[in-house]
Amino acid sequence: MSEGRFRAFALGWGRWVYRHRYLVVAVFALAVVASGIYGRDLGPRLTQGGWFDDRSESVVASKLADETFGRDTDADVIVLYTAPPGTTIDNPRVYSAVRQALSDLRARYPGRIRKIDSYFDGPVMGRFADASRTHAFASIGLRGQDTETVNNYLAIEDHLGAGPAGSGPGGTTVQLAGLQPVVEGINLGMQHDIRRAELIALPLVAILLYFLFGGLLGALLPVLIGGMTILGTQGGLRLLTDFIQVNVFASAVVTLVSLGLAIDYGLFAVTRFREELHAGNSVEEATARTVATAGRTVLFSAAIIAVSLGALFIYPHQVLRSVPYGGISAVLLAAVLSVTALPALLGIVGERIDLWGWHRLASVRNTESAEVGTVFRDERGQGFFSDLALFAMRRPVRVIVPVVLALLALLIPFRHIAFGGLSEKYLASGNPARVAQEHFDALFPDFRTEPLKLVVVGANPQQLSDIRFQADYAPGITGPFEAAAPTTHGVDVLSAGLVDQTHPDAAIELVRSIPAPPGVRIMAAGVPALEYDSIRGLIDGLPELATILVLAAIVLMYAAFRSLVLAIKAVVMSALSLGATLGVLTWIFVEGHGARWLGFTPGPLMFAVLVLIVTVLFGMSTDYEVFLQSRMTEARAAGAPPAEAIRYGIAHTGRVITSAAAILIVVTGAFGFSDLALMKYIAYGMIAALILDATVIRLFLTPAVLKLVWR
Repeated sequence: MSEGRFRAFALGWGRWVYRHRYLVVAVFALAVVASGIYGRDLGPRLTQGGWFDDRSESVVASKLADETFGRDTDADVIVLYTAPPGTTIDNPRVYSAVRQALSDLRARYPGRIRKIDSYFDGPVMGRFADASRTHAFASIGLRGQDTETVNNYLAIEDHLGAGPAGSGPGGTTVQLAGLQPVVEGINLGMQHDIRRAELIALPLVAILLYFLFGGLLGALLPVLIGGMTILGTQGGLRLLTDFIQVNVFASAVVTLVSLGLAIDYGLFAVTRFREELHAGNSVEEATARTVATAGRTVLFSAAIIAVSLGALFIYPHQVLRSVPYGGISAVLLAAVLSVTALPALLGIVGERIDLWGWHRLASVRNTESAEVGTVFRDERGQGFFSDLALFAMRRPVRVIVPVVLALLALLIPFRHIAFGGLSEKYLASGNPARVAQEHFDALFPDFRTEPLKLVVVGANPQQLSDIRFQADYAPGITGPFEAAAPTTHGVDVLSAGLVDQTHPDAAIELVRSIPAPPGVRIMAAGVPALEYDSIRGLIDGLPELATILVLAAIVLMYAAFRSLVLAIKAVVMSALSLGATLGVLTWIFVEGHGARWLGFTPGPLMFAVLVLIVTVLFGMSTDYEVFLQSRMTEARAAGAPPAEAIRYGIAHTGRVITSAAAILIVVTGAFGFSDLALMKYIAYGMIAALILDATVIRLFLTPAVLKLVWR
């Protein structure tokens, strides 16, 4: 569709929405409310799985072991008992009380508990206690997979005796470690973060918008669109859970992106509507022009972000694939609401858009809208953002060189990037599950809840012995490989703990280098191997991901603005912003600068988070470029020379972009207060990217570069 035909269609659509504004608002309000009601039970349907690469050797080996011997449940729940002061767990009163409690638990929940192994099963389980006999533990294996296992744990959690010191059976102190308590801590933390973002961020954004707009109605409309997007997205995610795994982490990311983008789109549309009214247009014409200009920009922005998120489909990890499923639907919903329900609401509000306003801002609004529909001219005194653009264009090289050097300097820490898997260290230092896990690991260093495993297929006893002998030379293991299960159908499983779970590379590479006898297959499995393969798979896919992001952005930017120079410039700017942000994240979370102040433990980044950050931030950065370039090309189409079009674009989007960035900082700031380190990655990564993008890159670097290349 040509530019002229698209504009004619958009103007016609805007007028239709205005004339049927009450019907449009009613239809979409009912639809999103129905979606919210449908999705009210979303939380329990979110999963904890999907973190691993289904195509990897470790997943194949783990599935084979599970099919042969059943799922390894040793690490599901570790119940750590500490004897009362001055006694031991061998004290008859203590011993019998704990033994009876475990027996009652097994009898009460036969459909949820698969097995219980503990020190209290007899002398053969002596290794389940420390040398002082002050501490002992029970390993509780649960039935089911993924969500079913989580639900089984939640059902028995209150009956495991954890609580204040001395409240356990026989006066013991009970702590809960293992996979399920750690996963529950992360799950509850994420759900709390989502509620905080929805309940706290929205009112704060409304207050911020009031001061930015100077009007109560103008401030509430973007927030209303954000709330409608959340309700609609909730129902969409609920529907997705019937077909795919939707990880709770992906749900938090989708909430963040949909809320932020919906408010951004609302801000952009309301700003344009007010400008059109102040230029003397009728409410109907202002609504139509808003749809034809801001609406067009919103649709291209949504397309770019949707394609960016869609690039995650190259990965087989369900946690990554559920983000584009939910994210694309959320972004498209935000865009649809911005060209339907929002223009209809604007038509209803009409001239009252500034009602109950903060009148001190009236002069600012009138100055910003003074140029709408006028002849463009290159002059000073058009406002703060106009003066910034003129400053950057006056000596562009002197602006470009220091800014680019500073952004490249921020990238330097990225050379120290390190990746890790799911860990209790992502929880707050005082979280009970983390405290229990660290206490257990210190007391029982040879018993790792996440051991490295070897799955050997087709080996005779001598061959298995030789393989085991060579595997015992693997560096960093807590002891020799032991048989995890008896041989069944020619399949053997050997396991050994790792001294340092965060650095399994050397041990995995050694066991994979063991030469397999003819007809024998040796595969690494267990959580360390699963995480190792997932990290390698993600890293190997980064070039393909980057290629898709770059090509998609160039194609869509070219389609939007018919300029290859502008498209390439946009991609380069986004890459600079993203690289600097990754450097900042590495400097903070891996190198640990500010760890005490921000409340996290330095360490490797969660391996899937980097890919999400790259995708989301690249799309968001390009989003601001669309806002800016739309005004510049609008000025060029009206006859402005390049320099004046640049100034006009900065002058008319600078405040909107910085306001949008400030709003997103408030939204992501709600996640920044999370107790979970992996949510802090997203929050502070977004904040760093927004600050860089909305200030240094859009207001200084962009006008300076365009002054040199745009003719």
